[in-house]
Amino acid sequence: MKIQLALDRLEIQEAIQLTKLVEHSIDWIEVGTSLIKEFGMTSIKELKNAFPNKKIIADIKTIDNARYEFEMCFNAGADVATVMGVSPLVTIDTCFEVASQHNKQVMIDLLNTSEEQKSYLMKYKDAIFCDHVSKDEQEENGKSQSGIRQTEMFKKHFLKTAVAGGITTNTLKSLKARLNPDVVIIGSAITKAGNPKEAAEKFKNLIVKLEGETVYE
Repeated sequence: MKIQLALDRLEIQEAIQLTKLVEHSIDWIEVGTSLIKEFGMTSIKELKNAFPNKKIIADIKTIDNARYEFEMCFNAGADVATVMGVSPLVTIDTCFEVASQHNKQVMIDLLNTSEEQKSYLMKYKDAIFCDHVSKDEQEENGKSQSGIRQTEMFKKHFLKTAVAGGITTNTLKSLKARLNPDVVIIGSAITKAGNPKEAAEKFKNLIVKLEGETVYE
């Protein structure tokens, strides 16, 4: 499992400095929706400039105006951009068209998607599918990673998967056993830790351990 560090509710330079502390333990860097909304494409450009050898995910959460938004993200240096799974299929098709032109990738956020919508999304074989417990659910309703809605069928139907929403070292073993995602998206468990470097190392070491053993619930 790769670790995608989610950077949200930070100034750009704060995000860069924090990422420098943990860069050896994380694999991908997510320029969070809040950074993009507050600082625009500059946030993507500066993170890519600071970490040119890391995969940069622009969590723009496109739901319309796909060509314009994805072009902006890829031109700013993003390697992956996100689109909401509840978007019209023409929007998602356009995301993949733009990504193909730039030799980039698309992550489809399954937040609030119905089973019917998921069945339509299965045709996107090159997508990274993200099961996502929203920030509002975590903060307002007290839900955490235990609220992940997908089952082992998630991995069966979607070839490349990511999970996001309140992941901690305490939930990681169960998460791997149940879903075995390709990417775990971790935010506050690292970014708000008293010692982010140490927190990131703990996640990385645990993943190495779990990858080396058969994990059961």
